[in-house]
Amino acid sequence: MDTNKEVSQTLTLLKGKHILITGTTGFVGKVMLEKIMRTVPEVGGVYLLIRGTRKHANAGSRFANEIASSSVFEFLKLNAPDYFNDFCHTKIHCVSGEITEHQFGLPREEFRKLAGNIDAIVNCAASVNFREELDRALSINTHSLRNIVELSELGGNIPVIQVSTCYVNGFNQGHIHESTSVPAGGEIPRHRDGYFEVGNVIEELEHKIAQTQQQFEGRELKNQLVELGIREANAYGWNDTYTFTKWLGEQLLLKSLRGYSLTLLRPSIVESTLREPSPGWIEGVKVADAILLAYAKEKVTFFPGKRSGVIDVIPADLVANSILLSLAEQFKKPGGHHVYQCCSGSANPLTLGTFIDHLMTEAKENHGSYDKLFARRPRKPFIAVNRQLFTAVALCLNAVLSVVNTTLLKLGFKRGLKAKRNLDAAMALSTIFSFYTEPEYIFHNDKLLNLAKRMGKADQVLFPVDASAIDWETYLRKIHMAGLNCYALKGRKQPLNKAPQNISAAQKQVA
Repeated sequence: MDTNKEVSQTLTLLKGKHILITGTTGFVGKVMLEKIMRTVPEVGGVYLLIRGTRKHANAGSRFANEIASSSVFEFLKLNAPDYFNDFCHTKIHCVSGEITEHQFGLPREEFRKLAGNIDAIVNCAASVNFREELDRALSINTHSLRNIVELSELGGNIPVIQVSTCYVNGFNQGHIHESTSVPAGGEIPRHRDGYFEVGNVIEELEHKIAQTQQQFEGRELKNQLVELGIREANAYGWNDTYTFTKWLGEQLLLKSLRGYSLTLLRPSIVESTLREPSPGWIEGVKVADAILLAYAKEKVTFFPGKRSGVIDVIPADLVANSILLSLAEQFKKPGGHHVYQCCSGSANPLTLGTFIDHLMTEAKENHGSYDKLFARRPRKPFIAVNRQLFTAVALCLNAVLSVVNTTLLKLGFKRGLKAKRNLDAAMALSTIFSFYTEPEYIFHNDKLLNLAKRMGKADQVLFPVDASAIDWETYLRKIHMAGLNCYALKGRKQPLNKAPQNISAAQKQVA
């Protein structure tokens, strides 16, 4: 790759900078960290806020065992092992802290020191559980941002990149552009500066949480808090607790960081990488994959969905590139607020029907290549049907199968009827994901594409963000399904090598 003809503005702007990243135990966080390590060798340092666990008590141990051991770093380990180890030992700074605790649970002086050491904050931490308990979702996706604000202010306007989601737009329909999202449901007052005053909303939510906690306990309390979150989200105009609390978090940042450097970076449905660090890298099962896996295991054959609707999928490496471009922009021109959507819907629309057809064709023709996905060639088609029809059919079937299932259990069949279990699985998936399979919107990212153009040709090569380059048939059939089979279901890992020596190999990779 020849980048000598034109200097990369992003590499220049990130040179010597020290960046705090939260959420690197997650999917997008790992992809972004790997991109920095491989492509920005002259970055000053990377601070990682990591919560300790029972298994790994401190950030350093968890980094070594859960992050550095990830297969996302396989390319670096194979091609530049000395550089990888040197970067880990000299430029990675692990901070043991909890994002939801005041000042990350750090002593005041350590929090001040952290603010003095860093030049930017990239917040990837989130609870992405669509049906999270409301108190937990608020804590992670909303209240924790107060700590981000305090750190930014303490450091004297440290730029903040908040990784959000396109789905903060909730039940809004039509063409969705890069701006502050307007609630589709309950009335929330809007400030003349554009953000929404959510203080009273949050107080009311906390009051309802407290009431619920007084009335219930144990598993029933958890279930009630989940249902409370869904009810409140729906009432204000969102499908689920995740997107509702992420929107609330955006409003807190927009209000608290007025006059400060803030970027809201909203990806759509993030799936496996398109090219970097290797095609198809993925960790865990994402939105679209849960239904595919259920079909592969012959648990689901019909599902609520709108075949003509645009299901907005974006590879994770394009998201990581978008974060880094927007970060560089804040160093180039600090002080502004920006909203960018990293998506494919407007530039390269993929309909749900096309998505299903590509995956099902690949499954039928080459199921043997995906040993972790398919035990045999799928025998039934996967059919997307109207939600009302799905619900009606499912309820009728459930009534019949419940009677048969009860009878079988009484007769001593311990597992009951397989068809009943499969229907239960389909209905459970429908409850969580049907909103995303019946899209009524098109996400636009003109501002993000214009940012890429402003940064120049070198950055468009090093940090591509344009989804129009994706060939969906190739990506879905040959990259994404292979990645699911290899990484999400197999989970290959390699141990962190020991002795750092030099960085020449990685520098050659950049050149």
